[in-house]
Amino acid sequence: MTNPFSYAPAPESRSVVDIAPSYGLFIDGEFTEGSGEDRNKTLSPATEEVLAEYVQANEEDVDRAVRAARKAFEKWSALPGAERGKYLFRIARIIQERSRELAVLETLDNGKPIRETRDADLPLVAAHFFYYAGWADKLGHAGFGPDPRPLGVAGQVIPWNFPLLMLAWKIAPALATGNTVVLKPAETTPLSALFFADICRQAGLPKGVVNIVTGDGRTGAALVNHPDIAKVAFTGSTAVGKAIARQLAGTDKKLTLELGGKGANIVFDDAPIDQAVEGIVNGIFFNQGQVCCAGSRLLVQESIQEELLDSLKRRLSTLRLGDPLDKNTDIGAINSAEQLARITALARTGEAEGAERWSAPCELPASGYWFAPTLFTGVTQAHTVARDEIFGPVLSVLTFRTPDEAVAKANNSQYGLSAGIWTEKGSRILAVANKLRAGVVWANTFNKFDPTSPFGGYKESGFGREGGRHGLEAYLDV
Repeated sequence: MTNPFSYAPAPESRSVVDIAPSYGLFIDGEFTEGSGEDRNKTLSPATEEVLAEYVQANEEDVDRAVRAARKAFEKWSALPGAERGKYLFRIARIIQERSRELAVLETLDNGKPIRETRDADLPLVAAHFFYYAGWADKLGHAGFGPDPRPLGVAGQVIPWNFPLLMLAWKIAPALATGNTVVLKPAETTPLSALFFADICRQAGLPKGVVNIVTGDGRTGAALVNHPDIAKVAFTGSTAVGKAIARQLAGTDKKLTLELGGKGANIVFDDAPIDQAVEGIVNGIFFNQGQVCCAGSRLLVQESIQEELLDSLKRRLSTLRLGDPLDKNTDIGAINSAEQLARITALARTGEAEGAERWSAPCELPASGYWFAPTLFTGVTQAHTVARDEIFGPVLSVLTFRTPDEAVAKANNSQYGLSAGIWTEKGSRILAVANKLRAGVVWANTFNKFDPTSPFGGYKESGFGREGGRHGLEAYLDV
């Protein structure tokens, strides 16, 4: 017998998005073909259908884009801040007007649920442009001297997990401070950046201020190594970030890196269990766990472990996995076959090393890239699943007895991007937060973002901050 109270399908219409079969590069205010013949395809992770073809930009294409940005820099940087701010305000408003279209596009290309792109990603994208538009004429009051100057051309490389949001994090402060931009989106999610190029034209942004070059790691390497790039901003894997740091050592290019994470979510015995469970779910299963600041290590006080895990497993059994365009979907598709293979391999390693695996009972669709929400118990700090960034819907559960042990275990990681604390005691929140070596610490919540608040990490999670007043510094000559 079917459940009379089960959710009926509520798919968002694809008709709001008009995806062209092929896309060129956006250079000097125009879409243009690449100088080579190479083209790539971008797929829908949920169905494996080809959405569009796009150019694999080579060194010649990157050079054209950088020269366009360099030429545009003279006039753009000379504009009064209030005038630059007007363009950013205009972009923010257009993003709001086109938010439904962009949310559907992002879900199609990335695989995350429409509920997330619509309710989290797009409002934050617009908010970042609004926020930095407000800073454009106030840079002398930001604490970096009375007349801070822009750097020049910023080369920006962004990942596939938040394609449009990472673009906003990078382009908004760069333009507000008077820099021009050449941005490379991830090879599996280029479409929202190409649509953003159209938004730049719609906003009347001067030609060459924003340029979009698509391609894989070869395109990113050409951009990072171009001699006329003054600033490199990279969000992505720790391995690639280390390679970029080595390449730029000894040059005068400024660099910010936002890399991997293995965030600890610490639940004390006085925490409200139901609230903590929702925070744990949001911390690791939001965007299928494909989040650098995901709370992928659950540290639970020993005395409440059984109660918390029972509640958590009940909650995971109610999560709906399936069509990302369905408004009721909680868990969407993994972004690519390559990422799914990595998650699968690491989960098998966890089992082989003796951790106990539990996966939520759910039927996986026949096509596309899917992984059921999974947790590991009986985990020690020596287990691979407790140390390596899995970047998928996999939670490792460890226990502790005292606050000092919780802090020691939380800090026992090569990463230092995020952490969460769950307790009713404000004094404990402050005491523990001050000892955690993490760039962002949430208290009784998780994965809350705000454009006014800086974001970034320590150790192998990178350096530099994005967001807030701090996010201006990386694009100023200070």
